[in-house]
Amino acid sequence: MSVARAGRFGDGSEGSVSPSGGAARIADAFANHGKLAALMPYVMAGFPTLEESARIGQACVRAGADVIELGVPYSDPLADGPVIHEAGTRALAAGSSIGGVLEVARAISADVPVVLMCYANMVFAPGVESFLDRLARSGASGLIVPDLPYGEAPEVLGACEQRGLALVPLVAPTTTDQRLAAIGAQARGFLYTVSVVGTTGERRALGERFAEVVRRAKSSTDVPVALGFGIGTPEQAAEAAAAGADGVIVGTRLVREAAEAERPAEAVGAVVEALAAGLSPAR
Repeated sequence: MSVARAGRFGDGSEGSVSPSGGAARIADAFANHGKLAALMPYVMAGFPTLEESARIGQACVRAGADVIELGVPYSDPLADGPVIHEAGTRALAAGSSIGGVLEVARAISADVPVVLMCYANMVFAPGVESFLDRLARSGASGLIVPDLPYGEAPEVLGACEQRGLALVPLVAPTTTDQRLAAIGAQARGFLYTVSVVGTTGERRALGERFAEVVRRAKSSTDVPVALGFGIGTPEQAAEAAAAGADGVIVGTRLVREAAEAERPAEAVGAVVEALAAGLSPAR
């Protein structure tokens, strides 16, 4: 796919793409990936630039990504560790905007489902209906809002469903059984399952924790369970799949690669290719 498909970055002109069945696209990605688990790279839109972040997303697709989590730069993130926070800060300083981010989504979403990760202020400030209309027109399939607690602002879930967008909730190791059941019953697209307490970031020893976290999540829902936070190596990805995760989300490792490499798209693509190999059934 040509990067030129991303359009005029930052001008807010997302075009007139009709809303599609984003939740159905996500379900299809989980059903047909051919790996031990779906591979779900995180890309920070606007980092190092909007154009380069589109190229990074496209490189992830070529390397074996099944779903892309597309982060929106935000000044005060709650769930993002220092590497992703720094990338978002640099993207904002370079002039990244919601319009530009949605053009990055458009550049990637023709090939794989894109799930936007943003904070509640970005949804409510322009108005829920207006924001989700723009998101649907970008071709995105879903939305993650880490600071939107379960049970609050039910109009967001309703508006997402009207547009075929999956509102993906998060659960953590500290989520109580009662709350886990309620969140799991309402989950759309997949259940984002946080593997550890804390913010995003690479960690060394995680495998022994995966099984119980995944077991609890899967017992609460009928949608796929995707495990994230701390996963950064092919071995950890394989451990997550062996623990029963339906999807593996990798973020900080890829953002760090984009920050350190001379050719970010090529470098991130190589890491994603190695992660995909780690999830190969023939491994």
